[in-house]
Amino acid sequence: MPLVTLTVPSGQPAERIDAVLDAVHAALVASGVPADDRFQRVLELPLERLRIHPSYPDAARPRGPQFVLIEILWSAGRSVKVKRALLADLMARLRDAGQDTEQVMLVFQETTWENWAFAGGRQIHA
Repeated sequence: MPLVTLTVPSGQPAERIDAVLDAVHAALVASGVPADDRFQRVLELPLERLRIHPSYPDAARPRGPQFVLIEILWSAGRSVKVKRALLADLMARLRDAGQDTEQVMLVFQETTWENWAFAGGRQIHA
């Protein structure tokens, strides 16, 4: 079950946030994640609390108020091939939704099953 965190500057329209989250979920499902495995949260920060160098680390254009940080925490073991396919699919979906992908930063984070307890203190698959 991936845990998706979206960090954006405050004041983004709900439709824009929904479009990004829907694109992330669709890309995860296309990569093999069950459709019911959806846990997403949004962190909105005022621009003065979101301290990002405009070109860090290799942005082709300066980052601005449309910046989006997507963090996907999921179980360890997915190949680089799966991650690259998900990334390509996600960027295409975001472009189709009107998101400038130069304003998108994605971080994959992995953990093993014994580090998850989704509810009731139960560790599945551990």
